[in-house]
Amino acid sequence: MLVCDTKKSYILIASEIQKEFERLEHELKPNRVIGFIREKFLIEDAKAVIAEAYISEAQTKYIVLGAEEFHSVSQNSLLKVLEEPPRNIEFIIISPTKSNLLPTVRSRLPIYKGESIRKLIHLDLNLAQINYAQIFAFLKEHARIKKNDAKMLVEALYYRATVIDMLILSASQLENFDKAYRLLELNSRAQSVLALLLMGFTRE
Repeated sequence: MLVCDTKKSYILIASEIQKEFERLEHELKPNRVIGFIREKFLIEDAKAVIAEAYISEAQTKYIVLGAEEFHSVSQNSLLKVLEEPPRNIEFIIISPTKSNLLPTVRSRLPIYKGESIRKLIHLDLNLAQINYAQIFAFLKEHARIKKNDAKMLVEALYYRATVIDMLILSASQLENFDKAYRLLELNSRAQSVLALLLMGFTRE
């Protein structure tokens, strides 16, 4: 998992691009969501995205780039704005495969898989206000979770915290996400790893 400090921009790997865009429009309300959904993402599309990004916004605006194919020239032209987005601008790139995207683009944004994001529909958990009772209930619900499902849940919790709950994570919280993923790779008990992660959000 790639943890991208306090940025909320990210890459989403999903086959049904239009469907994911519609889900994002609904999920990110009341923020503005501007879509550039194409079969092939060309240089003229990249120029339109950059122009949209520099239209100033008082609140966060999400610019969604979705395509079956991203031309390398168009990707290269986006690198600067992805690295240093204007104030209140976040980018979401939807692609059916990571290999569509240049390494320079992939290195700038965290990558999520569609199935891990869809788990959020079932996460009735506000990490900005979580308490010990909610953590206990969550751990009980996921007591028998398998390693790969636990990895997706860690990604989903990061997405929930930074995109849905719009939290700016502390250095220790970011470190916990990295640590959680490494521990799961080492076959640590999933319930203990999730407990470590969630306890970092309590204010009690």
